Amino acid sequence: MLIRTQITGIGDPFILKAGDTYYAYATSAPDGFRYFISRDLAEWKACGYCYCNSPWGENCFWAPEVYARNGKYYMLFTARWKKNHSLRIGLAVADSPAGPFRDVREGPLFDLGYACIDATLFTDDDGRNYLYFARDCSENIINGVHTSEIYCAELSADLQELVSTPKRMTTPDDAWETSLDPEWRWNEGPAVIKHDGKYYLNYSVNCFSSPDYSVGCAVSDSPMGSYKKYGYPVLKRAEGDFSGPGHNSFFRDGNGKLYTAFHIHTDKDRPSGNRRMCIGEAVFNENGVFEIVL
Repeated sequence: MLIRTQITGIGDPFILKAGDTYYAYATSAPDGFRYFISRDLAEWKACGYCYCNSPWGENCFWAPEVYARNGKYYMLFTARWKKNHSLRIGLAVADSPAGPFRDVREGPLFDLGYACIDATLFTDDDGRNYLYFARDCSENIINGVHTSEIYCAELSADLQELVSTPKRMTTPDDAWETSLDPEWRWNEGPAVIKHDGKYYLNYSVNCFSSPDYSVGCAVSDSPMGSYKKYGYPVLKRAEGDFSGPGHNSFFRDGNGKLYTAFHIHTDKDRPSGNRRMCIGEAVFNENGVFEIVL
């Protein structure tokens, strides 16, 4: 099953189910985030801003994700810091999934001294929280190559402090991840799901504006690795308008069925930041191999 929604002009979609309503958040505005609502995942209504007027971000408002915790809603997001024009992760809170979201502090959630993007939260069965993010290629240069890599750190119960040193989970090192551009390489857009005691890390590869933007998968026995990659994309471009699928996230419907939201290029002939939200079913076969059903 594949749902090509009418939501375009966005990127990096994330879906939260709250009550009988689905809320979609995405890279969607130059100065904050808009949101969308649906009852059936097929028809969506565009709503206004749920986050704006950042006290610290100047632009590059990317990849919002919203989580319900103790009667509140917490939004992780990326923005460029006014202080030094470097990308950082923010955290904002609201009483409603519709917002308005307000930052928990006057600056980023943390500062590691380097550019970070694409934060996602995973809470394990024991209640421990893990924050995955991408160390961005804008400032991470390895042997002359701009390189985005996935990192993970344990997060406090209130989601507001890193309680471990971030550890690298993946770097672009498979052949299919390194063949397109000798100077720029990406592992970004992490999303984690647990199945039968194993941890499945999805991540996106190649430039977001490339038709070959794709999703890979790596598996571990622990949330903080080590992760073993499949060695091939689990989501990639196909015939027709299916161009540049990537930056996926997970959610479940009212029956507990697992889905993934991701974007494709709105116009395959002019791939850019204008992208369309799609929804596919996420499954594990009899051998525990992760697949996205389209």
